[in-house]
Amino acid sequence: MAGPNAPELLTRPDGTPIRVLAVDDENSLTELLSMAMRYEGWEPTTAATGSDAVRAARDTNPDAIVLDMMLPDFDGLEVMRRVRAEQPDVPVIFLTAKDAVNDRIVGLTAGGDDYVTKPFSVEELMARLRSLLRRSGATSKRSESELIVGDLVLDEDSHEVTRGGDEIHLTATEFELLRYLMRNPKRVLSKAQILDRVWNYDFGGQANVVELYISYLRKKIDAGREPMIHTMRGAGYVLKPA
Repeated sequence: MAGPNAPELLTRPDGTPIRVLAVDDENSLTELLSMAMRYEGWEPTTAATGSDAVRAARDTNPDAIVLDMMLPDFDGLEVMRRVRAEQPDVPVIFLTAKDAVNDRIVGLTAGGDDYVTKPFSVEELMARLRSLLRRSGATSKRSESELIVGDLVLDEDSHEVTRGGDEIHLTATEFELLRYLMRNPKRVLSKAQILDRVWNYDFGGQANVVELYISYLRKKIDAGREPMIHTMRGAGYVLKPA
C-alpha cells in the first residue's frame, strides 16, 4: 500500500492504466518521458512524427497527449486537429521552444490545454499532466485498498473483483489466492509458497489443491480473454498483465 509520501496513483475510472501519447522527434526525450510515465503506473506510447502520432492516437485512444509543436512532417497544431476530429476531448500539453512565444499563444488559442517550455524538468511536466488528467475527468484516484494488475482490479475491503470493468464473483479461497498472486505480479510463486500463504500448511502431497484452484481462477479471470495466469513448468505460477 502507498505510504504517506508516495506519489498519488491515478488510473482510469475502470481501474486500467492511464494512457499517454508522447510526441517528439528527440528519441532521448520520449524515452525519458516514457520512463517517468511507467513509474507513475501509466502506459506510454511514443511517436516521432505527426503522421505516426495520429496513427498512434487512433490505435491507443490516449487519455492525454504531450505534443511537440515542431515535428518533421507537420506541426503539433495539425496533429491536434486530426486527432481531435476523432477524439474531441483528449487533453493536449504542447512542448514549445523557449523563444517561441507565438507558438504558445497559437497553441492555447487553437485548443491546447497547457504548454511547457523547453528545456523543462520532467517533474514539472508530470505534475502538469497529473493536474490535467484530473481536470479532464479521465482519472480516478486509486484506492489504497485496491490491487491493480493490467485491467484486473481487486478491492481488499469490499472483496469486489473486476476485469475490464466486468464483475467477477469469487469464493473466499479463490479471492485469497488471487490476492496473493496480485500482490506479487510478474513473480513466479511455487506451489509450496501458495499452499503456505493461502492454506496455511506445509507442502506435502497437496500440490493438487493448488492446481485445482488455479484452474478455477483461470475459468473466471481468463475465460474468453487474454490469459493473465501462467504456469511456469517445474517452478509454479505467475500473474502478468495481459
